[in-house]
Amino acid sequence: MTHLDLELKQIKQQVLEMMSLVRSQLAKGKDAVLTFDKDLVHEINANENRVNAMELNIDRDIENALALYTPVAVDLRFIMAAFKISADLERIADNAVGIAKYINSVDTQLAQKNLDKIRFTEMYENALLMLDNVYEAFEKEDTKLARQVFIKDVLLNEINTNAAYIAIELIHAKPEKIHNYLYLLSIIRKLERVGDLAKNIAEELIFYVEAKVLKHHPKETE
Repeated sequence: MTHLDLELKQIKQQVLEMMSLVRSQLAKGKDAVLTFDKDLVHEINANENRVNAMELNIDRDIENALALYTPVAVDLRFIMAAFKISADLERIADNAVGIAKYINSVDTQLAQKNLDKIRFTEMYENALLMLDNVYEAFEKEDTKLARQVFIKDVLLNEINTNAAYIAIELIHAKPEKIHNYLYLLSIIRKLERVGDLAKNIAEELIFYVEAKVLKHHPKETE
């Protein structure tokens, strides 16, 4: 195994660890909303620094690999993909923090019936499954698994599209709760963005393994 191979193996492991932490952050955000647990919010905020540090470490190791070994072909594609994936993971973690902030911004917990009406849990579980897919796909270099993300993203987009109409209905029914419902709509928007970022990660993985660029080619991703 060459020095470059060792560097790439280390970068891959770092990206997998970052994926795992970011997935945990997002899952804790769901639990925090459902249980109104402010301790979980504190934990998510504290872990944000770890996520940021991981991204910086990956960036540094990528820069070193480029400078020392001038990788080409599949190795270069891997490094380019890893750089973009770590940036997308950091943005997903930012959205997890934004979701958790909801708990500190409202006084009362949202009723489960309203969460069900807007399909909160269904959307959240689907977003977490997308992260599971990209983790396994990246670990196994499996583009078939990566493409499953595109199918799941369709559901997130559907729920997001309908969420505004449902939020308006809820506000009309209980205008005194407008603050809560607007935050709920904000969470839905953040989950839709998480889906887009997971799709970006899947596209980068396919680029790395197959040398195929999917960005700006919507037919396959749709």
